[in-house]
Amino acid sequence: MAEKFKIESPNVRYLKDRIEADYNYDTAQVYEENGVTKVKPCSTKFTFRTERKVPKLGVMLVGWGGNNGTTVTAAVLANRMGLSWMTKTGKKVANYYGSLFQSSTVCLGCGPEGDVYIPFRDLLPMVHPNDIVFDGWDISSLNLADAMRRAEVLDWQLQEQLRPYMEKMQPRPSIYLPDFIAANQEERADHVIHGTKAEQVQKIREDIQDFKRTSGVDKVIVLWTANTERFCDLIPGVNDTADNLLKAIELGLEVSPSTMFAVASILEGCAYINGSPQNTFVPGAIELAVRRSVFIGGDDFKSGQTKIKSVLVDFLVSAGLKVSGCDGHPCI
Repeated sequence: MAEKFKIESPNVRYLKDRIEADYNYDTAQVYEENGVTKVKPCSTKFTFRTERKVPKLGVMLVGWGGNNGTTVTAAVLANRMGLSWMTKTGKKVANYYGSLFQSSTVCLGCGPEGDVYIPFRDLLPMVHPNDIVFDGWDISSLNLADAMRRAEVLDWQLQEQLRPYMEKMQPRPSIYLPDFIAANQEERADHVIHGTKAEQVQKIREDIQDFKRTSGVDKVIVLWTANTERFCDLIPGVNDTADNLLKAIELGLEVSPSTMFAVASILEGCAYINGSPQNTFVPGAIELAVRRSVFIGGDDFKSGQTKIKSVLVDFLVSAGLKVSGCDGHPCI
């Protein structure tokens, strides 16, 4: 990827294989001494490294056959193929207008003719969404075309164009622990990994290895987009340290599926992103990620949006109106 601009700064270094940037994170430590509140400025220096060669990226979604998983996969396919379709409001063409990286611009500063803007995607070497290779797991055995139909998010004409491609995509069996998710998911759970928790984590690791081998990707990101779990109890001796967490998995103790996926990803050196408001990252998982130098992050995708919709639906129903769906997702 050809770089569109360069920074001239002692804090930025362009090396053969990577770009390095130094950044000072300034904070303040507040404490009380002899009845006086004191503020002590603190500064932490970070060095960010970005590879200049854009890798072939694979994304494995936990809950690939859900509303989020099928929709993001369909969106990338539609953009990759430049699809268009008719709706009741006219012709639609696939685009990335909702993407922060693909649609936004950043002001670099002021030039001779005023402010200079550059597309967000050109700031650093970045993977284009069209180049992402998808895979993943789901407790439902439906292929992605049938799962897309069940989700009822996309327009029918678009679904019909995508069906020949998405029906070839089959999620891998996933971890199903009924105690952690809503009871209404039981009837969908026909595609699960059996065995002990240790065996389930090992199977996830083997799936990641298989995906890397068969797809030829350079890097893998694992993304939790499945149902929200109940909070996992924080228990000393069980999930408070990395070693205790690994031992808890071996013994089959209190460990949630999302944490099990996180552990498998960390052990495979894959970044893990949590997309649900649950305590996936128990202290032991965080310590394990630090120990293995693996990125983890995220605590939600759209719970705020969901809560607003829930309030509006209740208001509309109380007013005698029947709601059939919210943004493509069935509500009542």
